[in-house]
Amino acid sequence: MAQRQSKDQRSYRTSVVIVGTGFSGLGMAIKLKQAGIEDFIVLEKAEDLGGTWRDNTYPGCACDVPSLMYSFSFEQNPNWSRIFAKQGEISDYLQHCADKYRVRDHIHYGVEFSGAEYDEAAQTWRVSTADGTEYVGKALVSGVGALHIPSYPELPGVQDFEGEVFHSAEWNHDFDLEGKRVAVVGTGASAIQFVPQIAKKVAKLHLFQRTPPWIQPKPDRPVPEALQRLFRRVPLVQRAARAALYWTLEARYFAVFNKHLGKLSEHLSKRYIRKAVKDPEVRAAVTPDYSMGCKRILLSSDYYPALNRSNVDLVTSGVAEVRKNSVVTGDGQEHPVDAIIYGTGFHVTDAFDHLTIVGRDGRKLQDAWRNGMEAYLGVAVSGFPNLFFLLGPNTGLGHNSVVFMIESQLNYVLGALRGICRGKVAQLDVRQSVQDDFNSEIQSELGDAVWSAGGCRSWYLDENGVNRTIWPGFTWKYWLRTRKVDPADFEITTARGR
Repeated sequence: MAQRQSKDQRSYRTSVVIVGTGFSGLGMAIKLKQAGIEDFIVLEKAEDLGGTWRDNTYPGCACDVPSLMYSFSFEQNPNWSRIFAKQGEISDYLQHCADKYRVRDHIHYGVEFSGAEYDEAAQTWRVSTADGTEYVGKALVSGVGALHIPSYPELPGVQDFEGEVFHSAEWNHDFDLEGKRVAVVGTGASAIQFVPQIAKKVAKLHLFQRTPPWIQPKPDRPVPEALQRLFRRVPLVQRAARAALYWTLEARYFAVFNKHLGKLSEHLSKRYIRKAVKDPEVRAAVTPDYSMGCKRILLSSDYYPALNRSNVDLVTSGVAEVRKNSVVTGDGQEHPVDAIIYGTGFHVTDAFDHLTIVGRDGRKLQDAWRNGMEAYLGVAVSGFPNLFFLLGPNTGLGHNSVVFMIESQLNYVLGALRGICRGKVAQLDVRQSVQDDFNSEIQSELGDAVWSAGGCRSWYLDENGVNRTIWPGFTWKYWLRTRKVDPADFEITTARGR
């Protein structure tokens, strides 16, 4: 186990420092345990584990990936109550994993990661935290994730607003929405889930839409108890169902992200709009004018019906300013409101800008990523030895489960950590040429895909319009590339200095 140096120094030494307790960080801890490696620490800024599924508690919060695939393959849950699990169930699942695999004792709660510096002489990472405690490890694994820093729009005058203001990721459950006049800014993945829920209780809901998302019906329903019993008694049946679902989701790659086949999906979605939205003007306003897939495709069967409610007003003229008790739109109309709720998503392509991470020769990660963030296999960055990212650049998905990608990375990183933890490898640094070749390949594939040529802006793209988020292909191809570490891809220093 990790050793604390002294009470005064506030410093811990360990083999591996893991940051975050979402699927990525928790999964890495479990994999180390399974490999018989006990010398690691997990840093968690909150007072409980769970990452995204701990923080997001807004009404209607649920996954848009079927439950069977939104779980670890080594810990399949036969008890999912719905095809698409809600936030509470996913949070409980992560708690269960932490208990079953006995990783809680490794977690340091209330410790916010603020940066890290590589000590080349000692070949260790010195990890700094907000409270001044230092953690020194041979390796550093970032399970920070991209969906943890809420993005707030700059609305003129909002600082003078006298009502309630909060983001969907920081939902104020103490504020009673019953009978209130509410402005919702944004129509992203969170908003389409909570808007139908709060529309039932508010007096008036002004929904401010900048760009309409493509939405498809969500085929959600309860999982029959008889099927849950079958999964519990015959796990092979659940594994078979999961495999069938995996290949079904993989096939979505053709239907959704192929520029030509995607037209069929667009046609079906437009038909869904015509059927679900009654008002012709609203129907026109919620119909996207860009290619399906270049922004995140959303699933909902109750969002469009919510727009039919008499107390819901879809506003597309933009926010000009916020006054003490109202929101004024670009066309000069004033909308009296008691609360403003942001459904504006998260910082993704700049999620690491607030951290100070320094690698070899004093090189900062921000400098390495000056022209855009990139990593070999989304995991390793040249010049930053023994630092591994989970769900890093260009490993996000738009058609399958990111948990599958995370698991592929966990196995790959574990292959590197074994040698480091056992003292056989002192330093492992991906070659710059290998990283460059990989990212040239990725960007070449992305350049001809719907994400880059679909006619829209999205959080997939950085400030230069380059996709730094999505994996441009089938997930099984990524799995093949991450089955094991190829020593030829890295500059390796062994314990003997070679």
